[in-house]
Amino acid sequence: ISSLQVYIIQVSVGSHQWTVKHRYSDFHDLHEKLVSEKKIDKNLLPPKKIIGKNSKSLVEKRQKELEVYLQTLLIKFPVTAPKVLSHFLHFHLYVS
Repeated sequence: ISSLQVYIIQVSVGSHQWTVKHRYSDFHDLHEKLVSEKKIDKNLLPPKKIIGKNSKSLVEKRQKELEVYLQTLLIKFPVTAPKVLSHFLHFHLYVS
């Protein structure tokens, strides 16, 4: 039985902080929507790996790559994040 890898994201906006958990497939779905709606570079998301996908080193490497991915998106949309990205990061639950 393969274990599912969940990535924990610490989000900070002003004085608000919260945690969001997503699987790689959630990142992939987000990315597909951003590529079609916002013309994001399709190569920005780290590629999906099949072999050794649950090895500790790969998980740590992907964690760092996904962090860079999210930071890049937030830099690209400094004023207002696209609705799909805001929802992914749960802004609607914590920021009014």
